[in-house]
Amino acid sequence: MTSSGTTCATGSGESGRPGGPSRGDSWTPAWELLLPAAAAPARQRGLALQSALREAVRSGRLAAGTRLPSSRELAADLGVSRGLVTEAYEQLTAEGYLRSDRGAGTWVGDAARAAVPAARDLAPRAPGALVDFRPGTPDLSLFPRTAWAAAHKAVLARLPHRALGYPDPRGLPELRTAVASLLTRRRGVVADPECLVVCSGVAQAMTVLGFVLHEHGLRTLGVEDPGSPGHGPLFAAAGLGMTQLPLDDEGLATGPLERSGVRAVVTTPAHQFPTGIAYSARRRAQLLDWARTVDGLILEDDYDGDFRYDRAPVGALQGLDPERVAYTGSVSKSLAPGLRLGWLLVPARLMDEVVERKRTLDLGNPTLDQALLADFIDRGGYDRQLRRCQRAYRERRDALVGALTEHFPGAEVSGIAAGLHIIARLPERYGPEPGFLRSAAGAGVAVHPLADYAVALTGDAGVRLVLGYAHLTPSEIAHGVRLMAEAAGAAH
Repeated sequence: MTSSGTTCATGSGESGRPGGPSRGDSWTPAWELLLPAAAAPARQRGLALQSALREAVRSGRLAAGTRLPSSRELAADLGVSRGLVTEAYEQLTAEGYLRSDRGAGTWVGDAARAAVPAARDLAPRAPGALVDFRPGTPDLSLFPRTAWAAAHKAVLARLPHRALGYPDPRGLPELRTAVASLLTRRRGVVADPECLVVCSGVAQAMTVLGFVLHEHGLRTLGVEDPGSPGHGPLFAAAGLGMTQLPLDDEGLATGPLERSGVRAVVTTPAHQFPTGIAYSARRRAQLLDWARTVDGLILEDDYDGDFRYDRAPVGALQGLDPERVAYTGSVSKSLAPGLRLGWLLVPARLMDEVVERKRTLDLGNPTLDQALLADFIDRGGYDRQLRRCQRAYRERRDALVGALTEHFPGAEVSGIAAGLHIIARLPERYGPEPGFLRSAAGAGVAVHPLADYAVALTGDAGVRLVLGYAHLTPSEIAHGVRLMAEAAGAAH
């Protein structure tokens, strides 16, 4: 560069023309970065030059304080018009990437920072595990991509323009109607579409209801012990504390519940998580009597109620008293958790408050996703998907039970034949549990003990595992159980 204001600033104060011998010059690599932009089609060249120069600053190729060549010289070097360079300088100066001092040239501004580093993926998984028996995970390869893509195209073609505006925070009327019909038919709920809210999965449903209960003066909520560890943080975000309530063979123990003083409780009566039991008819009646006596509310999490393999699923508790039970479910186990689509049925007296809280959280779920699910349900695709999953998951549950019988003689599997996980109790000779878990992890098998889901466990100190199987093939299941058995044998 010449001494007329077109030299570039370097740590040593030396300068050199782009493409010249001074390859250590801080401007040179950034100048080379602009060459592809200069070769862009004429109508795109100006924006391409601005984008390339902006990226050079963001990435740190042009550091803060670097002096840029004059517009005339850069235009000559790149083979573009001076007006394009001048316009690029002016635009980036307005945005704060560059600064221009009258008579002193153009510089990279001090406000410029390096580009944001690549985003990390924090999705839950067991790093390095050969076989991961995590519970509650469906087989995502069963997602009906072809049918979903066809529905997407059809729905998008007929969706009216007005439907792309802000939606009813309760959800699209067609989806609420379709889900209400589905739940009435498959789960035996009393489903009025006007009392149904489409949510971003069960997690949002619980959070929304937690806020409403807090506004009603509740500060503590009862939860099952053992139970889902995810419930606590969701309600804590709404300002509610948790009271752990023990189970017995029939479900939530009524004595501790009555003595606890809580007026709202979260339950999984169709297939208790994680123990796998189904609440007895007697316990269901007792639970509803308790709610009526204390003017309370039961929140029913029907997380996998459609998956029963030995008989028809037990109907939802909500169908017995819809004014005392709020009901929630989702497509996370039947389709995919990444869709973030679920529902919340609430007693009519709470509906307005629930809708207003949903409105303030996100103004409603994406319209196109809702229209897709409504179409998928109405055309029978959802029922076909459930049958497909039921066949696959029944086979995998059988494979897991068989592998445990083969490799861990004397192992006991408890709970009903349902859902996406089992509870396995291994003979005492495989204990103590911490040593077994270390051996399994060393063999590349990720497993979770029942103790991870309980505040207090009674009985012996044997090995009790919560083993998910839905996302694993039968061969992967057999391989994982064999690895555990070999590791446990080597440890003894």
